[in-house]
Order: sequence, then C-alpha cells, then structure tokens
Amino acid sequence: MGHPVGGADYPRTLPEVRQWFPDEDACLDYLARLRWPEGFVCPRCGQTKAWRTSAQRWMCTACGRQTSVTAGTIFHRTRTPLSTWLTAMWLVTSTKNGVSAAGLQQNLGFGSYETAWAWLHKLRRAMVRPDRDRLGRPDVPVEVDETFIGGVSHGRPGAGTGKATVMIAVERPGPHRLGRVRLEVAPGPGTLSVVEFAARVVEPGSTIRTDGTRMFRRLGDMGFTHTYVTGYDAVDPTAVLPGVHRVASLLKRWLTGTCTTARATPTCPTTWTNTRSASTGAPPAPAACSSTDSPSKPSPPTPTLWPASPARNHRRTSEYFTQADTKNRCSRS
Repeated sequence: MGHPVGGADYPRTLPEVRQWFPDEDACLDYLARLRWPEGFVCPRCGQTKAWRTSAQRWMCTACGRQTSVTAGTIFHRTRTPLSTWLTAMWLVTSTKNGVSAAGLQQNLGFGSYETAWAWLHKLRRAMVRPDRDRLGRPDVPVEVDETFIGGVSHGRPGAGTGKATVMIAVERPGPHRLGRVRLEVAPGPGTLSVVEFAARVVEPGSTIRTDGTRMFRRLGDMGFTHTYVTGYDAVDPTAVLPGVHRVASLLKRWLTGTCTTARATPTCPTTWTNTRSASTGAPPAPAACSSTDSPSKPSPPTPTLWPASPARNHRRTSEYFTQADTKNRCSRS
C-alpha cells in the first residue's frame, strides 16, 4: 500500500465518515481491506481462499480455520459498533486542535466521562509505533531543536522556568513545507539527550539543521551533515529553524484543546505527531489498529480546568508529559 489518498483510502470529512461506515458490514469490509490489502491470507496454512460465515468471520477453505478481522486489534471482542470506533479514530486524528475526553464524550454520546477517557487513551497508545521509519533523505534536511511547555512565564527565559522540555525533529522538503515530525520529552533543557534523540530518529547521512549550540556540532562526527545558524543575534529569531517553531506552535495549540486534566501520559507528543499527519493528508498507517495489548482499565482523573496559577500550570504541564502509568503503557506492533 502506497501513500494513503484522502477520499480513496480514508474519509476526509465527517459526512464521508458517515457515508463510508453506515453499518457493521461496511466497517468490516473496510477493516478487511486494511488487514489483507492483497486479499485474505489464512494465518494457519497461508491459503488465500475463504468464505464469510454468518458470524462475520473468514473461514479458510483449506484448513477450516475461522479468522475474525478484529482479532488482535483494539476492536477485539468490543460490544460497541465499529462505526463508533472509526468515528472516534477520525476525530482523534483529524482535529488540529485535538480532542479531549470530554469532547469525545459529547461528540459520540457516551454515557460517562470514564468511558470516553479510556477510549481516548487506548487510541493514543495504539498510535505509538517505535519501529517507524527514520526522518530525512539525501534531499530532505531535518531541523532539530527544543521547545518548552508549561504556560506563560514572566521575566525568565524558557530554559530557566522549570517547564517540560520537548525535543522536536521535523523534515523540511521545501521552503514552505513540513514533512514528518518526531517529538520526545527530554529529561531537562540543554542536555545531550537532544543529540541522542536526533541520532535515533534521523537517517544517517541526512542533513541536520540546528541552532548554534555547541553540543550539536558533534552530529558531524556521527554520520550526519550538520549545518547550524546562530539565533541569538538574528534580526528575526523566528526565522531561524522556522519548521521547529511552527511545529512547537501547533503542538501548544493542540495541547490547549486536549489537556483539560491534571494527569496524562507521555504518549501525547506521539499522539500529536499522528494527529498532524492525518490533518495534512497523511493519516497513521493501517497498523494503527493492531495493538494487541489489553491492559487493565485505568481509573480516569476527574475533569478539571487548569488553574490560573502559572506555577501550578508549569508543574501540571510537566506531569502531563512525564508521569507514566507503566502498567498501562503499550505500543503498536
């Protein structure tokens, strides 16, 4: 399957979602095309001929094994209509400002906030794919830098405020275009973790653009073509690494629409990465549906608005990225 095309491989608008997925049969047919793009393949014997049973399973004509298209996915044994699941996925991946659990509850008509919160976090975990391709190509440079999340701070620069530090790597295929994005929380500002992050997410041999921080210069000895520009004496600092500044701005706007609670998980940067890809015409790959982990259902927090106090804002934003319930973390296979 090549690059997904809006309107052909995935619905572009909410009316298209309703048109594509009017009933369970339409949803199952769509999932079957994603799971077996070249046609059905029996997981037991490898044969390609099967017929569909009345229980909506595919029975292999050779060995008789019955396979459900939802087996091993986040839809496994769900009692909720698949059309509701697919609508939720579309809302999470296509809304630029993000979707909070309260917003998901209102849009889908859930009876409780707890259900919407559990759904949202299950989808977020399923969107994480550690083995995804690295950024960069010989003709596509990558900008790398840090940003700080945690509200408005008066009188102090970003690195001195105690805000959460988020590392950003973004492709620049053209002067006014952004490519793929990678985000990750750093243990602190100005550490070598950002260099390690760049080496981990960027393809060796690619060109990496950074600011003038000296620690970045070791990237030239790690198999990358490193170029840098000093931003301290620039007439317009936002013109230095404009791709990183744009991504940071979009990330903060997304957080405004999703972070309505005091506690969340470190998968949020990756969630926004997938959300941005979908909103620009490149949705998460079909494998986003194939998380097989079934963690125990966590207890959702009570929905509360962020306090007006900047200090508490900073602390809670840091917690938004750094507190992890390791028992409930899973990744997409």
